[in-house]
Amino acid sequence: MSKQERQETAAAIEAEVKTSPVVYVTDFSGLNVLRMTEFRRRLRAVGARYIVVKNTLARRGLAANQMAALEPHMKGPTGLVLAGSDPLPAAKVLLEFGKEFEKPTVKAGFVDGAAVQPDHVKRLGSIPPREVLLAQFAGSLNALLSNFALALDALREQRSAQN
Repeated sequence: MSKQERQETAAAIEAEVKTSPVVYVTDFSGLNVLRMTEFRRRLRAVGARYIVVKNTLARRGLAANQMAALEPHMKGPTGLVLAGSDPLPAAKVLLEFGKEFEKPTVKAGFVDGAAVQPDHVKRLGSIPPREVLLAQFAGSLNALLSNFALALDALREQRSAQN
């Protein structure tokens, strides 16, 4: 690569990282082309992107976007998951794909302005979808109201038995 090409590539990576406040750094070694294509397809379905980068160029792009805390993880084959503003859908894809094929492995992440460890990304991936969380909340409220109604009915029966 010429110096001009490296500068253009670094600028492109910098621009892509700038549009995504959530970034996951992964090691993709061991993934064949078919699985890599499937992984990218799943990420696109949730609005995320996956780019394979040279570590030196990725360091420049991350440093320019105040994500220098990820630099120590830029060793070996590196791919960046650009998750946009919502960290959950991409983390779910990473978790599910990792369980299915044991690759790619998460090295680190950048969420809410701070670097996070791989176990944090796994916890993000295990959070149920919004609809499920809302259903659980509604079920809890329903159970609470039902128990309250049963307690009032028991109190009413107790008072009517005393009279």
